[in-house]
Amino acid sequence: MTTNRAARTAKPKPGGTSPRRKVGSRSSGARSIAIGPAAALEEARRAGLLDGDKTEHVSFRAPPALIEAAKRMSGVASPTELGILALAMLAQPDPFVEFMKRTRGRLGADHTLDY
Repeated sequence: MTTNRAARTAKPKPGGTSPRRKVGSRSSGARSIAIGPAAALEEARRAGLLDGDKTEHVSFRAPPALIEAAKRMSGVASPTELGILALAMLAQPDPFVEFMKRTRGRLGADHTLDY
């Protein structure tokens, strides 16, 4: 079996296009979703969560190291962008959690448990 080395080592750029991953089970029609910060914002945009005026004000204090680490990991530049991204990620359901709930207690026919 040969693999594409570039595909194995490629890492997404901060704020850039996110890799795509299959989520779900075959029987439920697995759908391809994008993962990462850009994908979270795109999903929120598609759901209409970013429409309208920005009239709600949110303010809180946080440790600078936490803010800087979150900015670095997400690729956003400002605290406002970081807050919008965090809210967008919290507002969208996690497809992995939904998959785990849907498939709880089911194993493949050839699966054995070792105790």
